[in-house]
Amino acid sequence: MSGFERAREILEAGISGGVFPGCAVDVGSAASAAWQDAFGRLTYEDDAAPARVSTVYDLASLTKPVATATLAMRLVEARALALDDALAAHNPLWRGGGREPVTLRDLLEHASGLPAWAPLWQRGCGAEQVAALAARTPLEYEPRTRSVYSDLGFILLGAALERTAGAPLDRQFAQVAASLAADAPADFVLTYRPSALQAPSIAPTRVADSRGRLLVGEVDDDNAWAMGGVAGHAGLFGTAGAVGAFARAVLRALAGDARAERQIASAATLRAFLAPSGVPGSSRSLGWDLMRPSSSCGSRMPASAFGHTGFTGTSLWIDPAGDFYAVLLSNRVYPKAGPGDAMQALRRAFHDAVAAAIGE
Repeated sequence: MSGFERAREILEAGISGGVFPGCAVDVGSAASAAWQDAFGRLTYEDDAAPARVSTVYDLASLTKPVATATLAMRLVEARALALDDALAAHNPLWRGGGREPVTLRDLLEHASGLPAWAPLWQRGCGAEQVAALAARTPLEYEPRTRSVYSDLGFILLGAALERTAGAPLDRQFAQVAASLAADAPADFVLTYRPSALQAPSIAPTRVADSRGRLLVGEVDDDNAWAMGGVAGHAGLFGTAGAVGAFARAVLRALAGDARAERQIASAATLRAFLAPSGVPGSSRSLGWDLMRPSSSCGSRMPASAFGHTGFTGTSLWIDPAGDFYAVLLSNRVYPKAGPGDAMQALRRAFHDAVAAAIGE
């Protein structure tokens, strides 16, 4: 843990300040983890179980880059689909209202014209119904004129990947996770719909009004819940060490390591997905966020850094130039989701502290 004292202080202050009840971290390089630790408890109750490195968290929107974008890369490499395929070619419900020009690339870049979110779960149940509602949602801007982060776009992207592969997302991603687990500790968890046996190790999220219960091992996002817990925008659960194993594989694949390229995607495909979007004002690539002065990664990472956050209090940032990654998982929405300002400030401070320690 040597060198990460300031990062530790920031996380402990976050717990004492009520930003989250507990968290787990994994920081390292392509070669190995350098710092794995856990802080606080699973809830704010005095008798709550302590957070551990093996605690499983709802990864929320980390699902987008870790699962969905990875599966998209693999299907592109298999020539089963192309980024510039029209979405209409993969979804017959996507028609009318200026939709025709929208491509799979537009979904990955959050530039499809779709709004950020809609309570689809209130009108449909099951993956097919929810995806159909997303396909019929009116556009709110002309595609590719700007970037609006959209869960709906990734719901449709996930459906297109399932149609192309002829298999649900969880089954497709299980193959990726199994390959990563072969190089990871025994407590590796990176999966949709964790089993009931794992419940004691899962951090709860919120008390959901829509479901009338505290969510433990049940996806926090209501649209993903209505889809059965498996979706392109949310649904993945994991440990900090498992997300770290994914990050190490990405770093090795970018460096041309043959095994890592088989696990994730080739260096050339990864670089294509990480190229900055050409959409005006966008800070995104294909499935990932990029380093900007206002990013959650803070101010010390270089322009080549990329990452993502999740609503439940999760984040992953990767710096290929400095050969390091930082995973921070928490359940900041427990027991009720509120504004994320404090979490955003903590993330920035944490990543600055980690980058400073790595630099030293």
